[in-house]
Amino acid sequence: MNNEINSSPALNKRIHSIDIVRGIVMVIMALDHIRDLMHVSSLTQSPTDLNTTTPFLFFTRWITYLCAPTFVFLSGTSAYLSMKRRGDIDATRKFLLKRGLWLILMEFTLVNFVLWFDVQFRILMLQVIAAIGAGFIILSFLLKVNLKTIGLVSLLIIFSHNLLQFLPQINSKAISVLLNIFFVPGPQTVSKDFIFFTAYPVIPWAVMLLLGFSFGKVFEREAASQKIYLLNCSVIALLLFFILRFVNVYGDPFPWSAQKETAMTIVSFFNVTKYAPSLQFDLLFFGIMFLLLWLTTDLSGWFQNIFSVYGKVPMFYYLIHLYLIRLAVFVMVFAQGFHWKDLLFGPFQFGRPASGSGISLGMVYLVWLLIVVLLYTLCKWYGNYKMQHKEKEWLRYL
Repeated sequence: MNNEINSSPALNKRIHSIDIVRGIVMVIMALDHIRDLMHVSSLTQSPTDLNTTTPFLFFTRWITYLCAPTFVFLSGTSAYLSMKRRGDIDATRKFLLKRGLWLILMEFTLVNFVLWFDVQFRILMLQVIAAIGAGFIILSFLLKVNLKTIGLVSLLIIFSHNLLQFLPQINSKAISVLLNIFFVPGPQTVSKDFIFFTAYPVIPWAVMLLLGFSFGKVFEREAASQKIYLLNCSVIALLLFFILRFVNVYGDPFPWSAQKETAMTIVSFFNVTKYAPSLQFDLLFFGIMFLLLWLTTDLSGWFQNIFSVYGKVPMFYYLIHLYLIRLAVFVMVFAQGFHWKDLLFGPFQFGRPASGSGISLGMVYLVWLLIVVLLYTLCKWYGNYKMQHKEKEWLRYL
């Protein structure tokens, strides 16, 4: 039948390297969100602004750049592996549609609420979860398309989308809205009381998911063949990054430049653009992701056991870690002597006073470790519960 595909016996078990790498980046992701919501200068200082940042602050932010592209890419890969296990394209299409819509709904309700803690929802931000949701919806209509075609078209978009930066400014509200949603990040003021902000434009992130889907066939190979392919992909991606970055002409809207100090020159060199992800950004962090997948292909022991606990329940982890961080923010500001009336909520406010609150970067790392340890226990419990109750269909969406 046309809606059936041959399932692969090699895929009956989970791919441990995917769980491990996904777990690694999710642990790193918590560091960025804690820094963003709790660091003393996070409301006034950008960690990527070369005029005010420090190497330590910059690389605390930079390492977390690995999270979103890895998370999105592996979401596509997992969709492929799930389809092969299921062996039914129509069932996979229905699941991807439902999951995509659920992720978008979750982004605009649970995630946006915990970020701004604003019951009026005066701002809705389209972030990585909604971008993944949109990617799943797009993918659901492409399941019968040849994998190579999906991969090649995705690569073509990734390599060419930086050409948009050379287009002249277009003074059209309708076109501006479409560009914001699909290609270029930015806010749209819907009314004086409501802002729609696109942080993760759909197309640059959706094509990462589609590329990950087309890459899924690699995991049908034997471990030795997988490792060779992953290492080759890592070397090619990183080599292309360094070539493009040194040439300094195409692939990122902000070229690097020599600074007064060597450390800051290094910062400038690696200060690639995430919003929207540039070609150089993609190459650098795909290269690191492939390297991690290569390193963990046949890894076992305590490292696998710890990080796969997080990696097996990504959506559960994502939601719970945000709410734990929000709780930590309240504990912080009240411990620093502020009262509820001092807290600011609404667009681009994080429930903190206008000034005087926050913790040092060293304390950010300490809070990060504490929250990650607590999350391990919660994720292990939920992972076991999910395994023991496979008959509960709704658990597949969290």
